[in-house]
Amino acid sequence: MAAPLSDGERRKQISVRGIAGLGDVAEVRKSFNRHLHFTLVKDRNVATPRDYYFALAHTVRDHLVGRWIRTQQHYYEKDPKRIYYLSLEFYMGRTLQNTMVNLGLQNACDEAIYQLGLDLEELEEIEEDAGLGNGGLGRLAACFLDSMATLGLAAYGYGIRYEFGIFNQKIVDGWQVEEADDWLRYGNPWEKARPEYMLPVHFYGRVDHTPEGVKWVDTQVVLAMPYDTPVPGYKNNTVNTMRLWSAKAPNDFNLQEFNVGDYIEAVLDRNLAENISRVLYPNDNFFEGKELRLKQEYFVVAATLQDIIRRFKSSKFGCRDPVRTCFETFPDKVAIQLNDTHPALSIPELMRILVDVEKVDWDKAWEITKRTCAYTNHTVLPEALERWPVSMFEKLLPRHLEIIYALNQMHLDVRDWDALGGGGWFRSLWCSRFKDFYELEPEKFQNKTNGITPRRWLLLCNPGLADVIAEKIGEGFITDLSQLKKLLDFINNESFIRDVAKVKQENKLKFAAYLEEQYKVKINPSSMFDVQVKRIHEYKRQLLNCLHAITLYNRIRRDPSKSFVPRTIMIGGKAAPGYHMAKMIIKLITSIGEVINNDPYVGDRLKVIFLENYRVSLAEKVIPAADLSQQISTAGTEASGTGNMKFMVNGALTIGTMDGANVEMAEEAGEENLFIFGMRVEDVEALDRQGYNAREYYERLPELRQAVDQISSGFFSPRDPGCFRDVVNMLMHHDRFKVFADYEAYIKCQGQVDQLFMDPREWTKKVIRNIACSGKFSSDRTITEYAQEIWGVEPSKQGFSLSGVEGCSEEEP
Repeated sequence: MAAPLSDGERRKQISVRGIAGLGDVAEVRKSFNRHLHFTLVKDRNVATPRDYYFALAHTVRDHLVGRWIRTQQHYYEKDPKRIYYLSLEFYMGRTLQNTMVNLGLQNACDEAIYQLGLDLEELEEIEEDAGLGNGGLGRLAACFLDSMATLGLAAYGYGIRYEFGIFNQKIVDGWQVEEADDWLRYGNPWEKARPEYMLPVHFYGRVDHTPEGVKWVDTQVVLAMPYDTPVPGYKNNTVNTMRLWSAKAPNDFNLQEFNVGDYIEAVLDRNLAENISRVLYPNDNFFEGKELRLKQEYFVVAATLQDIIRRFKSSKFGCRDPVRTCFETFPDKVAIQLNDTHPALSIPELMRILVDVEKVDWDKAWEITKRTCAYTNHTVLPEALERWPVSMFEKLLPRHLEIIYALNQMHLDVRDWDALGGGGWFRSLWCSRFKDFYELEPEKFQNKTNGITPRRWLLLCNPGLADVIAEKIGEGFITDLSQLKKLLDFINNESFIRDVAKVKQENKLKFAAYLEEQYKVKINPSSMFDVQVKRIHEYKRQLLNCLHAITLYNRIRRDPSKSFVPRTIMIGGKAAPGYHMAKMIIKLITSIGEVINNDPYVGDRLKVIFLENYRVSLAEKVIPAADLSQQISTAGTEASGTGNMKFMVNGALTIGTMDGANVEMAEEAGEENLFIFGMRVEDVEALDRQGYNAREYYERLPELRQAVDQISSGFFSPRDPGCFRDVVNMLMHHDRFKVFADYEAYIKCQGQVDQLFMDPREWTKKVIRNIACSGKFSSDRTITEYAQEIWGVEPSKQGFSLSGVEGCSEEEP
């Protein structure tokens, strides 16, 4: 574990967040001891570090509760339009430090824990990540919740409380091995179960068309139990709610069929219903058409829409009786944002409730639905788009299929589809024929550049840098990241250049110590920290990075006396368990590292490290320490990316293609302040037309040929020379992402990176320019645009008074 910080270091680390009052420190200590005693039933003689973490978590949570209840009361008093963000993933990471930062409690807790003879950082390390997401889409949802609370929006996140989140990745003999992520094993101090708001969700059954209307009957019922997690805004007293649903079997589940006597078997069968919220599908940018996944998607939608409608009808705090009965005003009070296609069943489900249950006329219901729901598309990869077999859909959700067919027919009736080459709404939506739809109804389309929350991705993970920035421009940037532009005045300021470089070096030393402890590899802290961390996928081209590492290695071997810029290449990320090529890529990275890291000719000039089990809490350590950020997907494949933004704001320079948000980062900072290389989208399209021939590059570029031959011959896998046959075969014969086509430009660009790195002052000036130009990439800006242009609400950074909090009764947030 990390050594406790000296008093001087601790003061520096927390100065951007002000100084703790003595009363606050005493209060935290008292509360901590009370929770250790009464909540955890321990004293200091028998308490474990985990007990101390839980005591601190409960202490911090106490500061949330009054604000949480007051926020919800405030929403009922004011009756604002509510925003519902539906997502199958919320990649939240850890909660303790984020809560302390947003409530301004970090100093008081730091001091109190220090006085108790404990170390705050050690306690923070005990918390399990809430790994309820795979990658970008789930992490974006988490950043959005933070921004919605900070902007004072009446917003709710709705998703699934997966018992097992994204698997823990172990590397065994260079291969990825998955372990279940039993994150709830020790309990979760941040959630509150709300069994009184449990709701039924129906599956299967059949549809009866009766004179009184349509009835969906003979269904199988699963109960959705809500668990609420508070989402605090930054120092504005607002605490919103993330409500995650857990599947529970009803008490009579399957018992009717077992009255012949097999009661035990019937009770054991309850698992079948409860499996719905058991595990997160570990696929990122890849669709898997399993019935259980479709059940998960409908489960979250059905429970959430019932909850939304209940809240719409009973607009008084704590009241369960309907106040509103007419749905005319529904779109004025409710905005539903669908995070990709996963919750797209919200549309037929809202239609079903309005038409079948609430008896709203079909055309009126469709108008309401259109005005209420908005959808975000996150990817252009065809394998990521959802396609469900009609037979499966019909068996599971027979009424919804009827509604979808009716909507499809309605669409066909009013459109001249022949002019567009045929096809219908249902197929067009799933095939993502956006061009056709855009030509029909351009007003329905807008673009929103993604963002990241500066609270977690600067203040929390890089307090040293936040400090140095605050000293120059004040603290306003924390809630208005565009204020970073003020740093442009300091690009040539020698003391500022020194301070920024010093913070980076401190972060690198700290991360090098962490790596040494975790991986038993001695890292050269003055080497360039060259980092690529993201899901392992062919389109993200970790293989291009591998070829560069091998090329560097061969150059050092060829001329060991020559001077080289030392590099530590770090690659991290998880491969979907069923994705063979991604798992082979991990094995290749670890095998290359095995050879390079043990070659005495190389020494500390080059190291290749695979970062095991990359997740939010590891990102918070590696990103502030990075010098170079690799964003090297094939142009036209990455819809945005947000890792690139995190590196930019934390003072790493980007080497990348003109893809995703790299394009806008280059616009903001100037292309000359990033290392941009390789094909643009039009070049990729041109190469597709003429036909991509990998062999041509292989034969023309000697260094590429040498690297590929080494992989192929077993140089990196002497015990299994044919190990990487599939990788080489893919690269040579069916590489959709054209790795070789960008190799030459990439290697050349890496040479320019080396050149600049040898001039630390010029490097740091570029770093400062990048930080100064990263203001656009705040999720606060993204959410402000959503609020104004899609949801029709105005954000407000003003918090509200907490008067009366202590006396209020604990009713439903």
